[in-house]
Amino acid sequence: MAGGWTRDGAVSEQIEASIADELARLKAARQPTGESLTHCAECEEEIPEPRRTAIPGVKLCIDCQQDRDGGHALRGGINRRGSKDSQLK
Repeated sequence: MAGGWTRDGAVSEQIEASIADELARLKAARQPTGESLTHCAECEEEIPEPRRTAIPGVKLCIDCQQDRDGGHALRGGINRRGSKDSQLK
């Protein structure tokens, strides 16, 4: 692809740099900052020391964080893709 006065691959490098910058910004936004709480902000349970050390600025215990993140979605026992009934309708 002709790039005018730019060298070959300059556009691709610019796109990759933009994506890398955005990913870095999103990762930084997800990380809590500040001082960790000793007790959970929601249930008042004590937050274990290893969690406070591993995640600076943590405000929730593991259980409350999993609830907030949605936990694990339960899946139904029916395989709709392989079901002949779903294909006959």
